[in-house]
Amino acid sequence: MSAERLDSYLSHLATERRLSPLTCKHYGRDIAALLRLTGATPLATLQVAQIRRFIATLHGRGLSGRSLRRMLSSWRGFFAYLARLGELQYNPCDGLRAPKGEKRLPAALSPDEAVQLVQIPVDDWLSRRDRAMLELFYSSGLRLAELVGLDLAALNLASGEVRVTGKGSKTRIVPVGHAARAALRVWLAHRAAVASGAQPALFVNARGERISARTVQERIKRWALKQGLSTHVHPHMLRHSFASHLLQSSGDLRAVQEMLGHASIASTQVYTHLDFQHLAKVYDSAHPRARKKRKAL
Repeated sequence: MSAERLDSYLSHLATERRLSPLTCKHYGRDIAALLRLTGATPLATLQVAQIRRFIATLHGRGLSGRSLRRMLSSWRGFFAYLARLGELQYNPCDGLRAPKGEKRLPAALSPDEAVQLVQIPVDDWLSRRDRAMLELFYSSGLRLAELVGLDLAALNLASGEVRVTGKGSKTRIVPVGHAARAALRVWLAHRAAVASGAQPALFVNARGERISARTVQERIKRWALKQGLSTHVHPHMLRHSFASHLLQSSGDLRAVQEMLGHASIASTQVYTHLDFQHLAKVYDSAHPRARKKRKAL
């Protein structure tokens, strides 16, 4: 019965709340972990103390505070859904908080590293596609799921814009820089020879079908190594780099929020800390009072 209720809940998230497939997958993974912990114990009989013990167990297995907070949020939503169906008298997750973890700032490339990564040499359809993807990631700050889900119809090279469907199926218009537009034109000139039939996807694989998120991750990792970057590069790092570099040059937090598609300004404010870190490094290396004193002769 629990597995059936999980399937029903995931269907509710996808159809009624219109969450992305990736978000639904994460919910499913978190709730599946709950069902493994409960074993044969009926969900309707769970108490707050048992949920607290589950969290402690997962914490002991090495899960971070951030992961536990996400997991507890997933469980709380699942129990709230069951309560609306009349299968629970109360939500055993109400009032519980996961242990706080160290707040880590998102990793970002330097401007030079970002340029080094995206300027890959092109000599076949695959490198032309990858160059266009990398340029678009860095130019417009897209999420991985947003880039993979892009259709040809969403791109307007004449106006330099792309229509993106983000979290919660919310649509936003994002500018596309001139370097990305140039790389996209090169890719589009070769895309028709690769894409299958009436395939609407902007980026396709060797079979002519829509490219997968895993393929994009692997291609970025491979190009980062080829381009001589020692940092482990992933798609979200390009999004972080876009945001931090744009904020450093413009200082317009609201504009960055709109382009990233953040519902709350608090999600965007983390990049002000990245900007401060950059300024702090400049200060430490340049300001006379920040330099270490030389040892007396």
